[in-house]
Amino acid sequence: MHLSRISLVNFKNYDQLELSFSQKISCFVGDNGTGKTNLLDAIYYLSMTKSYFNPVDTQNIRHGEEHFLIQGEFIREELPEKIHCGVQKGKVKQFRRNKKDYSRLSGHIGLLPVVMISPADSSLITEGSEERRKFMNAVISQFDREYLESLIRYNRALRQRNVLLKNFYSSGKYQPDLLEIWDEQLIRNGTYIHEKRREFVRNMIPIFQEYYQSISEGREQIGLKYYSQMNEKDLGSLLREHEQKDRVLQYTTAGIHKDDLVMSLSEYPIKRIGSQGQQKTFLVALKLAKFDYIRKVTGFHPILLMDDVFDKFDARRVRQIIRLVSEHEFGQIFITDTNRERIRNVLSDLDIDYKLYQVEKDGIKEQTG
Repeated sequence: MHLSRISLVNFKNYDQLELSFSQKISCFVGDNGTGKTNLLDAIYYLSMTKSYFNPVDTQNIRHGEEHFLIQGEFIREELPEKIHCGVQKGKVKQFRRNKKDYSRLSGHIGLLPVVMISPADSSLITEGSEERRKFMNAVISQFDREYLESLIRYNRALRQRNVLLKNFYSSGKYQPDLLEIWDEQLIRNGTYIHEKRREFVRNMIPIFQEYYQSISEGREQIGLKYYSQMNEKDLGSLLREHEQKDRVLQYTTAGIHKDDLVMSLSEYPIKRIGSQGQQKTFLVALKLAKFDYIRKVTGFHPILLMDDVFDKFDARRVRQIIRLVSEHEFGQIFITDTNRERIRNVLSDLDIDYKLYQVEKDGIKEQTG
């Protein structure tokens, strides 16, 4: 699978743009603020129906305009896939596959799998557990439609249960039959989600460790574990045990919405002791493992988007990462970087098909020679 062409109208800083790409590696080089990242985000939109960086669609419209349009031509299983994404202020987002509208955007997720690696990923380490649950959800949802539907149903039931707990508190009237309705929804969907998360992390850990050791050349020991209250008890038991506490606090304190990924370096939290380079290596290895996992499960090579990955890395680690993604079981790759010579030298050494684009505020030009 690969993206052959893309066209943008009024998307972020671009008024109009059309580009064609290499089936292997396309690189965008230029100063910060010229729009390199926005190109990758447009590709992400076509795969995931939303921005990687800003979930508010209308905030991705070019300043002063009323709409944006992204269109892409993919080749999937040797057949063309034309994807259209249109956002207009005050109207519902349009998303079409081969000129046919989706009735639900979730129906598109997984058709054109993608993996983004970005400096914004640092939140996986530095922020709270919600970021790490989003990571698990984003991976599993790309190949398991039932997981995505279960997650939607679980979150809906969780919201309703929390509203009910607040009503109990404010009215002073406790109605256990009403609570049981939402508990059943949480248990049914939460059990499935927990099983799939546990399976995913168990299978991904050895892949992740292999990538980390390759990039760091075996110099560091890292760990990744799945934490869940449901590792020890079923959700029905947990909800019963926490019911009194939930009524006092007016929200649900047990369930898969409390899950986390525990990330360590030499058996200590990497958030606390890891250097910038070590944390970034951890994140790159994690995202490459995500890529590999999706490929093995779906049979498709996801598109790999690498946004400004090489800052804070020495030349050896840059070369190791490029060698891994170019020689390993990877498909189409898009890379942004501020250092043109660094990326050109590494790619030239590897003797691989690529296109190099210079990105400036007044436009994008393909570089030759």
